[in-house]
Formats: sequence, C-alpha cells, structure tokens
Amino acid sequence: MLATTVLSLGLWLQFAVGQSTPERGPQPSISNSEGDLLFLLDSSGSVSYYEFSRVKEFMWDLVQPFTFGPKDVQTSIIHISTMPTMEFPFDRYLSSGALQQAIRDTQQLMGDTNTGKALSYAKEKFFSDEAGARPDVPKVLVWVTDGFSTDDISEPMQLLKDMGVTVFIVSTGRGNYLELSAAASQPPEKHLHFVDVDDLPIITKELRDAILDVIQANRLHAVDITSSSFRLMWPKLLSQETGYYTLEYAPTDDLARKRTKQVSGAHTSLMLSNLAPETTYEVALIPESNVHYFPPQTTRVTTLAEEISPTQVLISESGPHSFHVSWAPMLDSVTGYQILYGPLPGNSAKLLEVDGKHNSTVVENLAPNTTYLVTVTAIYRSGREKSLSAKACTEEEGSKVRHLRFEDMGPNTLKASWDSADGKVLGYRVRCRRQTGPSSIISVSPQIHSVLLTDLASGTTNKVCVKPVYKNQAGKGLCRMVHMQPGELGCQAESWGTVAKGKCPEGH
Repeated sequence: MLATTVLSLGLWLQFAVGQSTPERGPQPSISNSEGDLLFLLDSSGSVSYYEFSRVKEFMWDLVQPFTFGPKDVQTSIIHISTMPTMEFPFDRYLSSGALQQAIRDTQQLMGDTNTGKALSYAKEKFFSDEAGARPDVPKVLVWVTDGFSTDDISEPMQLLKDMGVTVFIVSTGRGNYLELSAAASQPPEKHLHFVDVDDLPIITKELRDAILDVIQANRLHAVDITSSSFRLMWPKLLSQETGYYTLEYAPTDDLARKRTKQVSGAHTSLMLSNLAPETTYEVALIPESNVHYFPPQTTRVTTLAEEISPTQVLISESGPHSFHVSWAPMLDSVTGYQILYGPLPGNSAKLLEVDGKHNSTVVENLAPNTTYLVTVTAIYRSGREKSLSAKACTEEEGSKVRHLRFEDMGPNTLKASWDSADGKVLGYRVRCRRQTGPSSIISVSPQIHSVLLTDLASGTTNKVCVKPVYKNQAGKGLCRMVHMQPGELGCQAESWGTVAKGKCPEGH
C-alpha cells in the first residue's frame, strides 16, 4: 500500500503553502428529518472553560446541516449543574443562524455535577408543550460528559429510555465504561463514544448519521451523499407480491429533466448516480400497491461540491518515531491519497501513497522531538488534486513522568511529587481537576518535582495529571484519581488503601 520517494521540499512547499491549518468544509443540507434533539451539557465546575468551549463547537458542528422548524428538527440544551437549567426551549430557534448564535452565547454555570437531577428535569421537558416539545416525533438525547456525576443516573436514565428516548453518550473524560454503556441506548458501540475533547470532530459524522437513523427511520431520505451520487432509503411498505415503487427525480431548477426508475416492492433503497455536483434534486417515491393506497413520499437532496476532500487533517497517537494521520471526508470520486511529510526546517520529504478506500495511515521511522509538515493530497478520478497540510510533532524519547505520588499535608491539602522525566525538560505542567470547585493548572521549572494542591474538599474524588514540557510539545502525562477521605483518614489514590496522615501509594 505504501511507496516511499524522496522529493525536493522546495517543490513540495509550492503546493502546500497557505494550507497549514485544516478547515471545516461545508456540509450538505439535511432535510426530511423530524425530531426533538436535546443536549445534556456538563456545565459544572469539573469542566474547564476550554473544554466547555470545545463542546459547544462540537454541538454546532453536529447539528449544522439539519433543517430546523416545526416540521423538521428542533433542539434544546439543558445544563448539568447544582440545579438543572434549560438554556432555551425546543421551538425558540428555527433557523441555523439563530441557533448557532444561541449555542455560542451559552455560558457555563459551574456548580456540582448533578446529572441525575438533570436527567429527571429532561424527562419533564422532553414531553412538555411549555418547553416546545412535540408529541409523536422521535426524541434524541445527546449527553456530553467528562465522566463525573455526584448523584445516581441509572434510574432517571432508564425512565427516559422506557419513554422512547434514544440516548447517545459522548465521554470526554475518564468515565466508567460499564456504567455509561448501561446508560446509553443499545447497542453501546453505536450509542457510546469515548474521545478526547480535542478529537471530538473525529466522531461528528458518525454520531450525526446515528441520530439520522433515529429521526429519518420512517421517511424517505438520502445517505452516502457525494458530488455525483446518493443512496435513497425508505421504510418497508410493500413486498415482492404486493407491488413496486416508482422513483422520480430531477434538478430543482430544471424539473423538465425528470428521470424515472422502478424497483420491486422488496426494495427499501436505491443508489442514484451520474448526478451533477452542487445540485439540489427533488425526489419522489411513489408506492404502487395492488392492496392498499400509500401516499407518495418526497425529499430534497443536494449533492456535494466536487473535490472537497480533504477538509480536515488530524494528527494523533504521536510517539518519538511515529504518528497517526487521518483525514475527512471520504468520497467515492477519490481514487487515492498522497501523504507528503518532511521535517521543519529541512530540505527533503517522503511520500506515502494510500488507497482511496482508506482515510488514515501511520507515518513511521521519524526523528524524535521534531516538527514535521504533513500534506494530504486527494487524487480524483477527474485527474484533479486537492491538498491540505498540518503540522505534527514527535515526542522526545523517554518523555513520560514516572512515580506520581501524594502526601497528606493537612486539611484539604495534598503534596503531589514525581520523578523527573528524561530529555531536555523545560518544565512541568500540573493539572488538578476538582470534583467540586474550579480546575487549576500549575507550571513549574524543570528542577521542581512537587507542588501543593489546596482546596480539595473532604469526601471528593479529584484527578491530578503531571506532564513534562519540551521545546515542541508536552510529553506523556501521568494521571491519578485521589479521593479525599473525610475526617482524619487522609487520602486514597486509585485502588490502593487509605493512608492515615501519611502518603498515598505511588503510581508508575
């Protein structure tokens, strides 16, 4: 699959210039969907301002292609905090522009992570005329969580599912898999995602498609949309013995170019191809039954612009000698990809060739602690090419913090200590995510290997992470969960026993 060639970096930079920042590409409009979509947003103090902002971006990216209105999709937000709060009712914002601004204006409330209370509150609002909810439409709940909850979620979540709500869960923290997989709708592999907050764009399309499966299940709709084709899907109305379907489709601006296809009553999908890019088509499905009358179903589908890929290049799983490169979207009109990479600064680059059916690869045999420029080029069947570039950094060898340990220093205070990391460390970054109260980040010089953590409330579980900082990037961090025992018991780290007025055992 891979072939390697040494090229001139000067020639490479001629087509890579100006493309070092991946951008989100336009999404095709999605119509003929109907449902009430509710976001359960963790607005508590356990979430940093940065994480809250990234989740808001993710929410908008997720719903941006939908058509909003009383006969389409309606959406709302409920905050998880000390007391649940609805940001706006379902029927408040019925245009993309207004909804986007409302999501941007959403402010974090802080407070406790009382998810159980928020779920009970959501159950009331999902079926409330006052909240703008509608009867007899699909109900979808998307819960974005960092993994913490200070109250029970199992009973209120089960009540929601018993009332027909489909539950999707996105965990950006260290959530309990068994607990979250039981809370999500089944199967969990379709309804539960674990992802770092910076990698939320990776799951956006997959989650949106899963939501569409719920809100489009009983209507004619299109999937697998490209610049030249889309697949139509519809509910099973007929059988081989009871009739057939007639499909009519034409560009909206030229209905005289109508085309017709017929398929047997056993079909529930059909691929339409040889279509024009960036064109809106009117489509009608006419069930021809010899038993019952079924009204026609219609939809409107817009094909993608040709050569839009790649619109995103993502770098992940970086190590001292390799990193993972992925890109999106994948299109049928792409025959293959070229991945060009070389060190910055430098005078040479290497080329990997990847089949058009794949959207990721691993770049190996790299130098540690080095910045690389990576350019992904899509090769289209038309012979045209489109490129997008991103920077990637390899880690320094042996760049991991070791032996993170804790010592009780008095009421609500711990001393966190660690052994030095290898390499030319510029400093250490210590992050404490408190179960109650704000998170904090402490930066110290490379000679310092301990810090005092204060304001750790009795009876709370807190997450402490230490990362070494190098010239190009942070190294691998080491994290520990620390439980502050009430009274005179001291602290408890992970699964090790309580240590009274002493040290919590170290982690490796």
